[in-house]
Amino acid sequence: MRLYTRTGDRGQTSVKGGRVSKDDIRVEAYGTIDELNCFVGQAAAVAGATGQLDELVQELVDIQQELFDCGSDLAFADPEGRQFKMSEEPVVRLENWIDAHIEASPVITRFILPGGSEVSALLHVCRTVCRRAERRVVTLAAGAAINEAVQKYINRLSDYFFAAARSANAKLGQQDTEYVRSAEVFRKRDK
Repeated sequence: MRLYTRTGDRGQTSVKGGRVSKDDIRVEAYGTIDELNCFVGQAAAVAGATGQLDELVQELVDIQQELFDCGSDLAFADPEGRQFKMSEEPVVRLENWIDAHIEASPVITRFILPGGSEVSALLHVCRTVCRRAERRVVTLAAGAAINEAVQKYINRLSDYFFAAARSANAKLGQQDTEYVRSAEVFRKRDK
């Protein structure tokens, strides 16, 4: 198999159902999700090397699979009537994981600085790239039909990375560093 096709040499790329410019917002959206997937893979590799975060590693691998599904769903030039891969089920599962990670972490009242353990720092990188991916998906959705489950998933996923980063620090015996000029911004909320 030859990796290069030469079909994109003039700035066009294929999507499901046509060709678009490589800087089309659809390509930006699923390309940013692909970038996020790479950082998730790095976080999983570093988490696995600790020997203490096997459950987190499995969650991250599951997320990588779902990120491919998100990208696939966004790659339809005309998504109307298509059979999508993403559904509400992974969103609900993310919420359950978020709740478990919050339970495994110390109470938080102030903003924190990204960092602590290497795993936590990488999960915060995932969080910020995820937020950028979400912005691209929102822009795409403003002008084109998309699978709404993708937008919900990406929104919830950034919350997951925040919660997972904090619980990784807790499990590895690292404290979060509070932002010293932060007011108390996190309050306990009833479900």
